Amino acid sequence: MDGIWMHFATVFMGFFAIMNPVANVPIFLGLTSDYDEKTTRAIAFRALIIAFAITCLFAVSGQLIFNLFGISLPAFRITGGLLVFLIGFHMLQGNQSTVHHDKELPTGESLESKLSVAVSPLALPILAGPGTIATAMNFTAAGGMPELVSTIVSFGLLCLITYICFVFGGRLVSYLGSAALGAITRMMGLILAVIGTQMAVEGLQGAFKVLG
Repeated sequence: MDGIWMHFATVFMGFFAIMNPVANVPIFLGLTSDYDEKTTRAIAFRALIIAFAITCLFAVSGQLIFNLFGISLPAFRITGGLLVFLIGFHMLQGNQSTVHHDKELPTGESLESKLSVAVSPLALPILAGPGTIATAMNFTAAGGMPELVSTIVSFGLLCLITYICFVFGGRLVSYLGSAALGAITRMMGLILAVIGTQMAVEGLQGAFKVLG
């Protein structure tokens, strides 16, 4: 039981560092600044539902994807670890990694454009980007059903927290200020870089065992 709770805490912190709901609030506010409260809530809800579905899909079918493309777990852990480290490194410098965020954001005013931002760039790649997907697959590929369930539940909890941050984002930004948001981003970047390094180290250990 203690092992499952430890896995849950590790996965939650990994997802939290990658999604960084607090630091993503200004991005969400920038995308929805001209919309009414009802539309803003609908966009936040849809984006998080899509992000949750995408992450769960890769968490559940991770082993199938490995077998389909002939990918070994050590190779994926090394590559995924490097990817997560890269995102964390950019966040540590106070930048948003281009692997994690799009450079161009849609600015259309039609209803279709308003709803489309929930899919891209919010759900993908801001919330369920390559780093999030790599983390989900890494934490479930070598585990059993308890690890899979705890991974999905932890990500679902984080989605709920992110929704609250998005809905009350304006108040949060006013309260914390830009300096505090920058500090949070750097702290999450450090945690993320360490998690990525750990993933890569575990991948290298697995690779050496296979070669040995």
